Amino acid sequence: MVSLAVLLMLWPVLLVIVIVIRTSSPGAALFTQTRAGKEGRPFTIYKFRSMRLEADPYGASPKSGKDPRLTRVGHFLRETSLDELPQLFNVLKGEMSLVGPRPLYVSQMDEWDERHRTRLRVRPGLTGLAQTSGRANLTLEQKLELDVQYVETQSFWGDLQILWQTARQIFGRDSIYERRYSESQVTRGHDS
Repeated sequence: MVSLAVLLMLWPVLLVIVIVIRTSSPGAALFTQTRAGKEGRPFTIYKFRSMRLEADPYGASPKSGKDPRLTRVGHFLRETSLDELPQLFNVLKGEMSLVGPRPLYVSQMDEWDERHRTRLRVRPGLTGLAQTSGRANLTLEQKLELDVQYVETQSFWGDLQILWQTARQIFGRDSIYERRYSESQVTRGHDS
């Protein structure tokens, strides 16, 4: 219900973003990828396209403001997290929740131990504990630990607090990029 209400309120913003993406660079406005959902079931995630058409979406993804794969519009969408808005359709379809662990690639599940697989007990979310606890400044292992902590302590009031902290971070543009980016921190296909 919340996702439908937000989509109805934001449809003019979504339409403007689609038009700006389509007129500023070649390619579709939406970008889709397969991610791991609840119980590891694959689903198609929606995002606004922020990269150039020829860019490798699975390539090394530096959490810096100088990712050469991003378009000018895409850079702005990433900084403001507007590229994530189409995931409200995933929430509407029941594939995602407003709050939960961020959905990672299906192929990454093989790298997790039993404890980290705990994150698959709940639907992935638009935002989560890892996003409000350091975001780009966290390693993948730290994010996975926070995801497990979220699953183990999940509550309605905790979710409300995460949503509030997420809004503060977006408007304050906190932790969008790593404080210091080095080659050793680049990992294949990790989501923020």
